[in-house]
Amino acid sequence: MALILYVEDNEDNLYMLKSRLERRGHTVLVARDGRAGVEAARAERPDLVLLDLSLPVLDGWEAARLLKDDALTRAIPIIALSAHAMAGDRSRALGAGCNDYDTKPVDFTRLLGRIKALLHRGPGS
Repeated sequence: MALILYVEDNEDNLYMLKSRLERRGHTVLVARDGRAGVEAARAERPDLVLLDLSLPVLDGWEAARLLKDDALTRAIPIIALSAHAMAGDRSRALGAGCNDYDTKPVDFTRLLGRIKALLHRGPGS
């Protein structure tokens, strides 16, 4: 299974999704703000990043840009998770470097499908 970095500042969302992913066999690392997420991705090189967009310290859009601009983390797929469901939010997240986008509340089955698809593409896809 995969090593997933989940960057999230909401305790309820964090607990629910982390628990469900771990029950599926994934190892989940946690960062609670955008800056810590970028640092954790650089240090741990996870297989995938789940990235909330509304984060303290450094928002998810900027965190995604930093990860995609860094040769060490560029190939790590990023799924943006956001309560932002306004027109243009998906394209803004993809434009920042995220590989996929999903809205909260999370549909776990759909998210698992997105994770599986990105993990099977391989690095740099």
